[in-house]
Amino acid sequence: MSNTEVNNAEVNNTGRKNAHGADAGSSGIPRPEHPRPDFERCEWLNLNGQWSFAFDDQDAGEQNKWFSGHDYAMRITVPFCYQSKMSGIGITDRHDIVWYERTFTVPAEFKGKRTILHFGAVDYIAKVWLDGIYLGSHKGGYLPFAFDISNYVTSGDQREHRLTVRAEDTDSLTQPRGKQNWKREPFGCWYTPVTGIWQTVWLEAVGYTYVESIRITPDVDNRCAHVELYLNRKSSDLSVRLDISYEGRAVSSAAVKAVDRLVKLTIHLPNNHWGDMLHLWSPWSPSLYDLDVIVHENDQVSDSVKSYFGMRKIHTEGGRVFLNNRPLFQKLILDQGYWPDSLLTPPSDEAIIKDIKMTREFGYNGARKHQKIEDPRYYYWADRLGLLVWGEMPSPYSFCTEETVNVMDNMKDFIARDYNHPCIITWVPFNESWGIDDIYADTAQQKFASSLYYMIKALDGSRLISTNDGWENVDSDIVSVHDYTSWGCELSRDYESIDSLVKGVPNRSRAAFALGYQYKGQPVLCTEYGGIAFARDSSGGNWGYNAAVETEEDFLKRFADITGAFRDMPYIQGYCYTQLTDVFQEVNGLMDMDRNPKIDPRKIAEINRR
Repeated sequence: MSNTEVNNAEVNNTGRKNAHGADAGSSGIPRPEHPRPDFERCEWLNLNGQWSFAFDDQDAGEQNKWFSGHDYAMRITVPFCYQSKMSGIGITDRHDIVWYERTFTVPAEFKGKRTILHFGAVDYIAKVWLDGIYLGSHKGGYLPFAFDISNYVTSGDQREHRLTVRAEDTDSLTQPRGKQNWKREPFGCWYTPVTGIWQTVWLEAVGYTYVESIRITPDVDNRCAHVELYLNRKSSDLSVRLDISYEGRAVSSAAVKAVDRLVKLTIHLPNNHWGDMLHLWSPWSPSLYDLDVIVHENDQVSDSVKSYFGMRKIHTEGGRVFLNNRPLFQKLILDQGYWPDSLLTPPSDEAIIKDIKMTREFGYNGARKHQKIEDPRYYYWADRLGLLVWGEMPSPYSFCTEETVNVMDNMKDFIARDYNHPCIITWVPFNESWGIDDIYADTAQQKFASSLYYMIKALDGSRLISTNDGWENVDSDIVSVHDYTSWGCELSRDYESIDSLVKGVPNRSRAAFALGYQYKGQPVLCTEYGGIAFARDSSGGNWGYNAAVETEEDFLKRFADITGAFRDMPYIQGYCYTQLTDVFQEVNGLMDMDRNPKIDPRKIAEINRR
């Protein structure tokens, strides 16, 4: 698909054939599109749809061997959690342990290949059995995992296999929860939790030797991209070929003998008759190169993967942020990625596209995806349609050894899954000292936050980091401020200069820096402000920040005033308005939760353009 075609797309990318040869878009399967378009194979089988389901409030399932056969009381529509209406259940009472089961047959097209079972995300601890045989477990509610089930299945024999999943999701505050409520009822800015399977489950056919992961690092200054490719095994006769194209036309290629699991290649761009033109990725021109990876073993194709990448550089210099070596003023919007009937799971590909397009229509060039590791297809469409994204870790809320391990493991896996998305320009491991409440003076919590900064830098030196977004900054590439003051004239005097801001308490609540940390010339951004609600929405426990407004005119006057106040500070390099949509009781969105604009987007965009 060309970049022009994608930019004009109004529908989802469901045109590819699944393993049965049917059009996935007309199959009746929810979320039928390929879940990982940045790492796609042609032979796969979507396992979304109707599964058997049961609560296990007595935690009796394992002892009674439900995985060997059980009469499940309910049915659920995967990939929607039981708390959501789209699951077909819609019960919000807490049930910490749930079970799923369904049968499947391996398609004949998988014959002669290995079969991998993938889970997009299961919150929080998953255990998996196949035909009563235990495959393994995974901990972490926002990230994928997989099992090679080749030794337990045979393609094309029409045998039905029974897949069983046990998911456990408690109210623990040491696991990364994000905005998922841990009390009996939603409160403040925490909402209905998500338990169990909430992203796509699928099977995939691979060769005996196959690609486990691809890591692509653009190098704009040297007009090349560096590729690290990891195979599942090493062999005596392996080679890897990379073919790069742009809008369907060949650009470059590279090939190498694979003597180990790790294969390193450098792709030089361009390398053909197009001369010196290099297509850079930006929100204004989201140019993408397509990448085909082919693995040969004994002169036969063992594996083939489709991916893509963007030539994009982000860095800071002299207190400013630069995109592709040009100054970047970021106009971001806070986006929490909740839907009324499906919660954290986007109800469709079209719903993702709409959120991104509306973000652009309101005049923003980026989104801070707040307290959520998003569905991979969100980042895919942000890549395709052109939107800067801040990737933020969901917070835990109780500092201890277990929390530190959970955050480090999840942050590492977040980077691994989404490293190749050019849209992501900043990582955010912490928000407003959540889970590190005493970071201002507690050296252990300071070291924990700083350790995340350096760990992320070691894993990904190509992006920026806002380590503790909002206040009490430690080691960080960004100095971030959160301030929900209503009017520019009410802002504290700490904003009068960058010197007074970094030494002060600009939000009248928390200091800009933790004790012992000082400003080192980083760019300063106001990464949360606004939160204006209408009076008509603010009843029955619903809320926004400060006094609600009565009319659109009142809203636009306040929005323009506070936005202009931050934009006009000479040292401010960007802002992030709260927020894109209402989220349950928090009704300060530019749209309601059903994505109906409350304000004419053109009027918001005009203010953002000033």
